[in-house]
Amino acid sequence: MLIDLSEILSIEGKTQVVEAPVSMDFFQSKLGSFPVIEKKPICVTLVNTGKKVVKIEAKGFITLAIPCDKCLKDVPTEFEIDISEEIDMKASREDRIKDLDEINYVTGCSLDVEQLVHNEILIHWPLRVLCKEDCRGICPKCGKDLNEGSCECDQTSPDPRMAVISDIFSKFKEV
Repeated sequence: MLIDLSEILSIEGKTQVVEAPVSMDFFQSKLGSFPVIEKKPICVTLVNTGKKVVKIEAKGFITLAIPCDKCLKDVPTEFEIDISEEIDMKASREDRIKDLDEINYVTGCSLDVEQLVHNEILIHWPLRVLCKEDCRGICPKCGKDLNEGSCECDQTSPDPRMAVISDIFSKFKEV
């Protein structure tokens, strides 16, 4: 959803509150595509603080299904949207880039709520997602979910330093 900021910028001290629905059904990034399980409209408060500066406050949440890092089951992961920023509308895009202010959700006199939500999800992306703390993962040989029980695969892992010796023994078995 795009919110037009021109009316806010026209009157100093003007405040506008907008309930912006989140239309994304999937979160797309270089990490992959993740389905949106639950979403609530984002409550955006815009205030013209004077001298073409707009204060943006946004609150809401969105829940994505992210695979567990060990067993690959989908884990509902909630992202809270809580932003409070002041944007100088006089600054050009080039000036913002020079100041390392990478605001890509304001273009001209429009605020893109979807891009704002996308940025917040990326900023708060978890380093690790687990379905439970003691997740056992999947068997590297047969692919069975070890949380549901053990598999019949040989779980012994030989010492990699002994690989040369094990190669010698495997050659003798072939003869």
